[in-house]
Amino acid sequence: MKRNEDGVVRLVLSGYYGFRNSGDEAVLQSILTALEKAAAEKGMRVEPIVLSGDPAWTEKQYGVKAVHRMKLGEMRKALRASDGLISGGGSLLQDATGLGSIPYYLGVMELARWCGKPAFVYAQGIGPVHRAVFRPMIARAFRKAAYVSVRDGESAELLRSFGVAADRIDVVADPVMGLTLPEEAPAADGARDGEAAARRAHGTPPVVGVSVRFWRSDRADLDRVAAALAALAGRRSVRLRMLPFHHGSDEEASRYVMERLGRFGASAELAPAHESPRAMLREVAGCDLLFGMRLHSLIYAANRGVPLIGLSYDPKIDQFLGRLGQKAAGTTDALDAERFAERAAELLDKPDRWRRDADAALDKLKADAVRPAARILRILDERKGR
Repeated sequence: MKRNEDGVVRLVLSGYYGFRNSGDEAVLQSILTALEKAAAEKGMRVEPIVLSGDPAWTEKQYGVKAVHRMKLGEMRKALRASDGLISGGGSLLQDATGLGSIPYYLGVMELARWCGKPAFVYAQGIGPVHRAVFRPMIARAFRKAAYVSVRDGESAELLRSFGVAADRIDVVADPVMGLTLPEEAPAADGARDGEAAARRAHGTPPVVGVSVRFWRSDRADLDRVAAALAALAGRRSVRLRMLPFHHGSDEEASRYVMERLGRFGASAELAPAHESPRAMLREVAGCDLLFGMRLHSLIYAANRGVPLIGLSYDPKIDQFLGRLGQKAAGTTDALDAERFAERAAELLDKPDRWRRDADAALDKLKADAVRPAARILRILDERKGR
């Protein structure tokens, strides 16, 4: 391994970065923060190089170096100058959204190997992998990796079925569970918690954050979401706040639900589609309840101790909720509006009960989320023989 005498470690980060998707950008922010903290504890310094769909935006957003994720020459140069590759996190190795993701991310790992650099798999969510041809390819790449971590037990089980040895797989948590707000923010966060308590004490409507996305082509899932939110609004006074986690598409999906709500005589407001993961984390922190389709909307809520209700469109939603001891309120095929409204009202009335029930699971998820960064730096140290 080539490392400067001053303890600098250069790591290339590969993921779905630079596309202004709040969840994926939160993953990147979380990994960068975890690496920085783990390096400081070891007297080291990490210099990240991010493979991005928009390198200029990524550099401005995070203050790190970035190269274009589709320019082979730039990627090869970055890898050759690095100490290794981090692949992840996120749902990178799946074929549900197209055939390109798995070959691309495995190709980046293979490029690192050609450059003589170790590859580290960082808290990935594996699957679904419907096409059998991809399974041995994933197994081969992961067997060659210097470290493999996945964000849930189901991903680990899938890898084992592909032929990856169980003792090579570290089951951790989604990196975003470890995302923190800047040190100057605690007072603001406390103020937000105080605002929630004040709303309850003075009868001001509680804030219900809502994260939706397009999934079904007939939009029947979003019609059911609107009906469920209207049922809640019919039971009690609430302030519905739509939280778009992806610029453009989630804003359109939110407006679709808002228009349907109007037909029920209910209304909602639309929050900005924040480019900064921490700005969206603060949005979620200001909610009394979060109802979400997007996985990272639920993870943001768990991170801040905000009671949450999930709507499942993908197994990853069920897997995350399962780690909290919860089940989804419904799916994109079925959602009972009245049962949702009853559950939501219960959480709004008794948020402390939810926090007590989830407390141990939340603590474990937060601890597991930062473990890969420390493991990776330790492996690099051992390779160097320090």
